[in-house]
Amino acid sequence: MYSDSGAINYLPILITVIVAGGFVTLTMFVTHFLGPKRSSKIKLETFECGIEPQGNARIPFSVKYFLAAILFVLFDVEVIFLYPWAVDFKSLGTAGFWEMISYMAVLLVGFFYILKKGALKWDTD
Repeated sequence: MYSDSGAINYLPILITVIVAGGFVTLTMFVTHFLGPKRSSKIKLETFECGIEPQGNARIPFSVKYFLAAILFVLFDVEVIFLYPWAVDFKSLGTAGFWEMISYMAVLLVGFFYILKKGALKWDTD
């Protein structure tokens, strides 16, 4: 009844992707064409937490802010790889232990590198 190989096994996934994509596309177009289009000066004003906007919204941010954010995401994603190892720690044995030690050593080398380069210093010199 079921075949072990072939593209036919992926047909349900393909149908699901087509139906989901079609639903999203159809919904976007229908709401765009059928929705109300009432614009006014008050409706087009910027709104932020009920506070009147003041000044220019194009204030430049320091590159260090973005660098810290990128480094956080990088190390956060790398730490996620520790969870499967922790869950299956006993069955991985000694080889799994030393592989994780080497993985954490690479993480530490990278961390000390960014510390040495001063990527996390917030001084405005």
